[in-house]
Amino acid sequence: MSFSATRLVGLGIAVSALAVSLVACGSDNDSGSGSGGAKKIALLLPESKTTRYEALDRPLFTEALKAACADCELIYSNADQDASKQQQQAEAALTQGANVLVLDPVDGKAAAAVVSSAKGQNVPVVAYDRFIENANYYVSFENEAVGKLQAQTLVDDLKAAGKTSGNIAMINGSPTDPNAADFKKGAHSVLDSSGFKIAAEFDTPDWSPDKAQAWMEGQLSAIKNGLVGVYAANDGTAGGAIAALKGGGVTPLPPVTGQDSELAAIQRIVAGDQAMTIYKAVKPQAEAAAKGAVALANGGKPESTTDKSGVPSTILDPVAVTKANIKDTVIKDNIYKVSDICTASFAAACAAAGLSSN
Repeated sequence: MSFSATRLVGLGIAVSALAVSLVACGSDNDSGSGSGGAKKIALLLPESKTTRYEALDRPLFTEALKAACADCELIYSNADQDASKQQQQAEAALTQGANVLVLDPVDGKAAAAVVSSAKGQNVPVVAYDRFIENANYYVSFENEAVGKLQAQTLVDDLKAAGKTSGNIAMINGSPTDPNAADFKKGAHSVLDSSGFKIAAEFDTPDWSPDKAQAWMEGQLSAIKNGLVGVYAANDGTAGGAIAALKGGGVTPLPPVTGQDSELAAIQRIVAGDQAMTIYKAVKPQAEAAAKGAVALANGGKPESTTDKSGVPSTILDPVAVTKANIKDTVIKDNIYKVSDICTASFAAACAAAGLSSN
């Protein structure tokens, strides 16, 4: 989102219904009580509508933490896109004795209160995936580059089809997510000078696919005739947009962007319904966050590659995934097997795309 090979562990892991759950990262006999002075690391993820968090980030961070610190304990929570709930989960983790918070905030600005509370108890905070002011460490991808890559791939696709003008609908991410602003800025830096017109634009509350779909449905009467492309900031909003386009009788479908390389998005790309997605290799991100958290828990400093607003940071690179390089990205890195993608309903499309398990 160049990456090292990744391996997805626990793709089928279920979304936890608990606000806070405690998972031991040591032996099977560990009780998770923190006895014996074991360090406690809290992982606080923002939501589950975006499937990557439960399918990728949670199991890969758990694996990386165990590798970095066999006797560390993981306190895990998912906020279900509720900033107040996330603050309560953070306070609960601190009460349970968390030595470090690894926080992917629902609301970047609201997360400042979590950082302040944690630091008041001498507990450092790792900002995971989304930036938080005054955090001790930040691990993410080059977010403006994500937006640029999405937009440039869309423009290149349109020009390859012989189009040099027309309307683009722009579906951005959540206004409370600081990364969404970066994606938007990067995309605008390409689209504003592309020759195509941004005919309508929407910031999607909570990254909700349903809200993206409803907005797209409401725009079709005004922009349908001249619509040549859709910028969607992630795969969830892309799915909502595509459902609206199909429901509105838009044929052929214009190219639609995405992000996160969700399985459903890869299948849509194979089928020709979605033009691209962004692949952000979660394993190196999770590993950097886990190693940084362990270093901070032990009074050390995380390894970093750069600095963002005074926060030591490790920033990784995004990759555009299209039908042409599915084999060389998510399949090569073992995120998905061909059999995961090429289910019965996608068999013909997979064959046409040259995807085969043989």
